[in-house]
Amino acid sequence: MADLKKLSDEELVKSFVSGNQVSFNILLERHKQKVYSYIYLMIRRQELAEDILQDTFIKVHTTLLKGKYLESGKFVSWVMRISHNLIIDHFRRQKNYPILFNEDHERDIFNHSKFSDASVEESMVHEETLRDVAVLVNELPDNQREVVVLRHYLGLSFKEIADETNVSINTALGRMRYALINLRKMITENELTLYF
Repeated sequence: MADLKKLSDEELVKSFVSGNQVSFNILLERHKQKVYSYIYLMIRRQELAEDILQDTFIKVHTTLLKGKYLESGKFVSWVMRISHNLIIDHFRRQKNYPILFNEDHERDIFNHSKFSDASVEESMVHEETLRDVAVLVNELPDNQREVVVLRHYLGLSFKEIADETNVSINTALGRMRYALINLRKMITENELTLYF
């Protein structure tokens, strides 16, 4: 088992698909804390976050066994995308959306200090804005959505995003730039008014 722990994610995936259940257990142990942290940041409820974490790895397990994993070299990003989609599904069912945080900028489409002591009316407007933003983020191309999620949902630096997605920092920055351009374009096209 010690030798298995030295394998890359992709090697462990191949080992698991070949029938070695221990390989999946190592993948789970290797990544569950990071995935759980992301889910918890979005959900803010421990029990629900644990449920979504479990659902995420059940889906990962099932997809791998069916031979439908095609994200060679990007296992963690793929798992994070599955958890993100399950979170979105949860909030759609609840007709509510997650609160997004970004402490880097005082004024942007993800967060604003004005909402720290919001009235009921302001909170309702804020929730509607977050719902609109979450829908728009979900419509971005995969590589742009991935950078937005890693930056604004997980708080990773652009260097960490570049390492995580196996691209250069300039590519990660470029994807974020295009994501913001596309978000602004969608906001204009949909005639949305975002209140901050």
